[in-house]
Amino acid sequence: MSERLASILIDSIPKILVPGLITTIPLTILAFSLALVIAVICAVALYAKVSWAKPIIRFYVWIVRGTPLLVQLYVIFYGLPSLGIILPPFPCAVLVFALNEGAYCTETMRSALEAVPAGQIEAGWCVGMSYSQIMRRIVLPQAFRTAFPPLSNSLIGMVKDTSLAANITVMEMFMATQRIVARTYEPLALYIEVAIVYLLFSTILTAVQRYGEKKLSAYNRIK
Repeated sequence: MSERLASILIDSIPKILVPGLITTIPLTILAFSLALVIAVICAVALYAKVSWAKPIIRFYVWIVRGTPLLVQLYVIFYGLPSLGIILPPFPCAVLVFALNEGAYCTETMRSALEAVPAGQIEAGWCVGMSYSQIMRRIVLPQAFRTAFPPLSNSLIGMVKDTSLAANITVMEMFMATQRIVARTYEPLALYIEVAIVYLLFSTILTAVQRYGEKKLSAYNRIK
């Protein structure tokens, strides 16, 4: 490694980390939180067999899961302005990532809800609970415990997917790296460097996931 390359890599670390901390992480948190809201609403509607909502939700899941995330970003950011709808890059990225991840998490939550034993729901009816109380106190807590590992995997995947937001001019880690590459002409070293930063973020989230799974396992043993 030449002295010039070492200097470029050292100098680029804060220029990559700062966009990661102020853009990539907030983008991930906001989008995933909204995705969970979408997923819970859709999954509960499917679980409750709401007749009018089922075809709408199925259509939404079919469209989102059947088209590339990058195409969805382009349609919303570059396509909607032709209809007079203009969204700033960051809110657009939050919306698209939330809708995309919400479709996948809907299926995760649906399967988790269906894994709750029917006998526990019947027990809720027997003690005089309303349907909303049964969902809040019995079904949803158990469903979230079941869905925790796959939802955690989805969150880790979203951290990496945020790199696609560079295509709609969001100044996140990957776009910051692209600009450094354009100035220095050192693509291999710099792209490896940003890959290591993504790996670091994913490793931290993986450690949090394992900690959460251990806590849930201990709680289940106590129960």
